[in-house]
Amino acid sequence: MAVQKASNIVWHEGSVSKKDRERFLGQKGVVVWFTGLSGSGKSTVAREVEARLLKLGCLSYVLDGDNIRFGLNNNLGFSPEDRAENIRRVSHVARLFADAGIITLTAFISPYRADREAARALLGPGEFIEIYVRCSLEECEKRDAKGLYKKARAGEIKEFTGISAPYEEPLSPELVLETERETPQESAEKVIRFLADRGIISKGVCRH
Repeated sequence: MAVQKASNIVWHEGSVSKKDRERFLGQKGVVVWFTGLSGSGKSTVAREVEARLLKLGCLSYVLDGDNIRFGLNNNLGFSPEDRAENIRRVSHVARLFADAGIITLTAFISPYRADREAARALLGPGEFIEIYVRCSLEECEKRDAKGLYKKARAGEIKEFTGISAPYEEPLSPELVLETERETPQESAEKVIRFLADRGIISKGVCRH
């Protein structure tokens, strides 16, 4: 767990509230947290959802696991401690995005339940939507677009989720996507329907 080093700091509330921003955008600011094994389709589905939301006039943004490690988290590896810190930082960034009224889509393996629950605890009721992108290890290995499983099996990558490091499946996710049987488009449509049913986006468009 990160230790608070800064002292004499105070959280400053602005004159524009989250509700004000949500009314302006015609949507609710939430964090949609995609979790699953490498190769399960998290980023693919998240990008498809983002594209569909744009067509509906909704403002969203994908925080992708690899992309975040190019900058914000480029000093972190894949040990359990670094994975926890990676998710901790991302969780706080995602919370800020949601506070801005943005539908924030995160695509991270995030293998540990405790880290995902810590992310949930940062947000209010209904503002954290855990989506389990379920796909068998065998199918993920068949896909292996990045060649990571092959390297992990050869011992070239240490602490690789599903091979030499654990993945803790969600116990009560808000939504499960079966990407071994569904196309990315079918999975994305399930997410859009879920967001509409929960009132996060309107049945038609977000923007007035």
